[in-house]
Amino acid sequence: MSFSSKSLGSKTISRRGFLRFGAAGVASLATSNALAQPAPSFQLADLRGTLNASTHSVRPHKTRDQTGALQQALERTAREGKVLFLPAGTYKVGRLTLPSGCCLVGVPGRTRLVFTGDETLIVALDARHVQLQDLELDGGKRPISEQFRGLLDLTQVTDLTLRGLTVRGSTASAVALEACGGTVSGCTLSGAADAGLMSMNASGLTILNNAVHDCANGGILVHRWSKGADGTHIRGNRIERIAARDGGTGQNGNGVNVFRADNVIVADNSISDCAFTAIRGNSASNLQIRGNTCLRSGEVAIFSEFAFEGALITGNIVDGAAVGISITNMDHGGRLSVCSGNIIRNLVNKAPYAPEGLAFGIGIQAEADTSVTGNVIENAETIGMVVGWGPYLRNVIASQNVIRQTPIGMAVSVAQGAGTAMITQNLFENTKDGAIVAHKWATPVSGDLTESGAEQWPRLTLRDNQRINAPAVPI
Repeated sequence: MSFSSKSLGSKTISRRGFLRFGAAGVASLATSNALAQPAPSFQLADLRGTLNASTHSVRPHKTRDQTGALQQALERTAREGKVLFLPAGTYKVGRLTLPSGCCLVGVPGRTRLVFTGDETLIVALDARHVQLQDLELDGGKRPISEQFRGLLDLTQVTDLTLRGLTVRGSTASAVALEACGGTVSGCTLSGAADAGLMSMNASGLTILNNAVHDCANGGILVHRWSKGADGTHIRGNRIERIAARDGGTGQNGNGVNVFRADNVIVADNSISDCAFTAIRGNSASNLQIRGNTCLRSGEVAIFSEFAFEGALITGNIVDGAAVGISITNMDHGGRLSVCSGNIIRNLVNKAPYAPEGLAFGIGIQAEADTSVTGNVIENAETIGMVVGWGPYLRNVIASQNVIRQTPIGMAVSVAQGAGTAMITQNLFENTKDGAIVAHKWATPVSGDLTESGAEQWPRLTLRDNQRINAPAVPI
């Protein structure tokens, strides 16, 4: 079955030392009025490797555009290999272009760049090293030119560091990256009219410990123009309240969406209240989805679909979804996966669109060359596990799973053309309409195969499964 989708004092310090000093050092400096309005006796421009932007006529102002002065300061520090420090305050900026080698650092929570409405706020193209740290970027919901995809729009930055940024109020994506490598960490991305972070054709990108919330179409998107190696790591992020403003059947509304990008790791993220999917892999091979907590997903919580080869889905918690985990589309080459050690519960027969076959309210679906072992599924409104869909069943093992409190424990396809399945050592509790039931497409065609009848289908191996009908325990 397929549900289609048819991130000091007087001592001098080096540049390296200053960066390692990081946010904590700059924050402590910010407590001095000397930073907000430098006194003659102490300026950061006196520190070797650091230039205070105020010495380059860049000053906070409620209405005056600071783009030109800030652009000159960035170009100078990039040429000289220095860090540009931007004191606390609000700066009006439009179409600020980052040169290669630039490093712009602000005061956490106090240095704010506000978009004037000129094209977009910050861009970079073909820059080798770029670092932005401890800045607030505010789009103010002003329109962004169509040639840009984000309020922060960076292309071909091979060594990128975005750290401690707050990006809000974008009428496109908050951060849009293309052909970039490096790290996006500790950032807060919110209120984007499209995605929180959009990455195309990444090269060794790490998206780490960010907060992404209240975006209209997506949380973190890792895409490629054509299928190929990507290697992005998406770890430790908190993603919440992702809508699907532009509709569709899964193109939008996902917490993490990996499309045509191979060798991606999605691990240890907390994802909740997505209109569609918490983590969606579409045509993404060698995808690892592990240790994530996925709450209240509107459609499938964890999805590996279409033309993929290799998916490892392990150690995740799913609580609330229309389908818990779906590993499908054998008809498009979707195959080769392990689904193990997941806890999946509270699956409801409700989703953003009408089902195309079986109803929703399903724990796990699997079709081809897949081992589904050691999972616990509880309180699925329709079926605990679906093994195969019509003829799309090949080499599936469903073993040592606990499935409880669902009308049918497991549905296995016996439609014409369906292949082999081994179903062993599973424990079923309170499955009133049968522990294991043969299906031809959406239609059940047997009683409970744990009792009798499995011999009719020689491609099925059933052994040592146990069904218990015990009094229901409140959840």
